[in-house]
Amino acid sequence: MSGIGSDGLSSIAIIGCGYWGMNYVRVFEELGESRVAVVCDERPARLAEVRRRFPGIAVTNEVDRALECPGVDAVVICTEASSHISVGTQALLAGKHVLVEKPLATTVRDADELIDLAAAQGTVLLVGHTFLYNPGVRKVREYVDDSYLGSLYYLYARRTSLGPIRDDVNAVWDLAPHDVAIFNYLLESEPEWVSAVGARVLRNCHEDVAFISLRYPDGVVGHIHVSWAEPNKVREVVVVGSERRIVFNDLDALERVRVFDKGVSVVPADEATTFGEFRLLLRDGDILSPSVPASEPLKNQCSHFLDCVRHGEEPFTPGVQGRSIVLVMEAIEQSMASNGVPVQLRELALF
Repeated sequence: MSGIGSDGLSSIAIIGCGYWGMNYVRVFEELGESRVAVVCDERPARLAEVRRRFPGIAVTNEVDRALECPGVDAVVICTEASSHISVGTQALLAGKHVLVEKPLATTVRDADELIDLAAAQGTVLLVGHTFLYNPGVRKVREYVDDSYLGSLYYLYARRTSLGPIRDDVNAVWDLAPHDVAIFNYLLESEPEWVSAVGARVLRNCHEDVAFISLRYPDGVVGHIHVSWAEPNKVREVVVVGSERRIVFNDLDALERVRVFDKGVSVVPADEATTFGEFRLLLRDGDILSPSVPASEPLKNQCSHFLDCVRHGEEPFTPGVQGRSIVLVMEAIEQSMASNGVPVQLRELALF
């Protein structure tokens, strides 16, 4: 299944046209190897906006009609997370390649169904963990891979803002998958256990704030704070090592990545002159702002999806990677329901 139409372009259907759905329409229209054939959304106002901005694209409020649109070989699913299993199943059964926005599903069982179905159909299943296509995150990974930071101690992330508040999932499912995916990518591993507490401070029907702790192999600790209730929008990941610290700030267009040549050295015991003398020596060095390529992560992701569809490349964020994030999210939900009791992922994965 080549995924190339008679005009030499991949023909895309976009299912769900909220904020991100409209961005996908724009990006695929801008890429030279694709065209958006049809957009599907149940809201008339969103379809009217598509007609206004992209008059050459067909619109419909029925998923079946979008999938039957002539020439469509790939589908982007941007619907509510709880509908990913049903819409994804429809698209895969129709023989379409699928890019599904994060999270892949809201349960591991549903994620497994989509993965197995894609394998049986011989179609691409790529999960939209867009931050893994961010040049800044990849730059951080380069420093981690080179052991430039020394031994890794811990990571933490803040992803906060005042809304937007969703009614289909809580703030954890909305925001935390980004940072779990980043942590797993940087460490090339999955957490052994998680502990989380959340609250409904806005009197919402879902948790709108949460604090999440994760324990990775080799004693590396992770922490994630997500919130819909804070006045400042923050998108930050910090990695702390024995030799250096590194900060990724996605909202800083000039210095997206900063490396702090600062650390703590242990003073040998035989150099101590008094019983009470500190045996730790602080080292304060330079701050480096490395060059980070200027490219749009969503466009990088969509271009890669087209390469998978058209040329048979293996997805960088395949279904199995999306499943691992869903497993962590389920563990976080279980821990929150138990007021922070740690949940072992190995035990959860057995069910």
